[in-house]
Amino acid sequence: MIPPENLLAFVIAAFVLIVIPGPAVLFSVGRTLVLGRTGGLISVAGVALSLLPIVALVALGVGGIIARSVPLFVALKIIGALYLVYLGVQAIRHRKNAAAEAIDPATLPASRGRQLTQGFVVGITNPKTIAFFVAVLPQFVDLDAGSVPLQMLVLGAVFAVIGVACDSIWVLAASAARAWFARSPRRIERLTATGGGMMIGLGGLLLVTGADH
Repeated sequence: MIPPENLLAFVIAAFVLIVIPGPAVLFSVGRTLVLGRTGGLISVAGVALSLLPIVALVALGVGGIIARSVPLFVALKIIGALYLVYLGVQAIRHRKNAAAEAIDPATLPASRGRQLTQGFVVGITNPKTIAFFVAVLPQFVDLDAGSVPLQMLVLGAVFAVIGVACDSIWVLAASAARAWFARSPRRIERLTATGGGMMIGLGGLLLVTGADH
């Protein structure tokens, strides 16, 4: 088991990292502005689920190989960024449908599975997440406290839970703003376009900086 002092230190470090708005937060907020509260929360869940295979890879040592491989690192970075840009463009293109949904949700059927998958893809193609876990998780592992891979998996799960809690608060705030705009189809069109623009901007940000969470 992980020593209590190590776990507490990790929780504090993870909270400080997660609470600062970054790619995961901006993505979830953007999806909320486009799809509403449910879509935003599903996106948060998708991003959180993407952490599990990443942590598993890191725990098995594969993460270190990827983090040290410049070609793989750059490839993941570009794929993730371009995918975000694609989602943003799609949101802007279909903003009138989002406006119709604000008046009558039945007019825009939405695949929850697809929304979950999109969040998962965005999360798992962020190479800096892998680099973060490779650099940080080992610092909170106690070599004398049992299986190191198991300790890293537990820490990764804790990180995911904290991420879901914090990102969900951002989604609920964005949802409240969206509800006000939804009183007018034109307002929601503009808001949807803004959400799409945020995702396009986030894609550009990842290409330039590759920020963590």
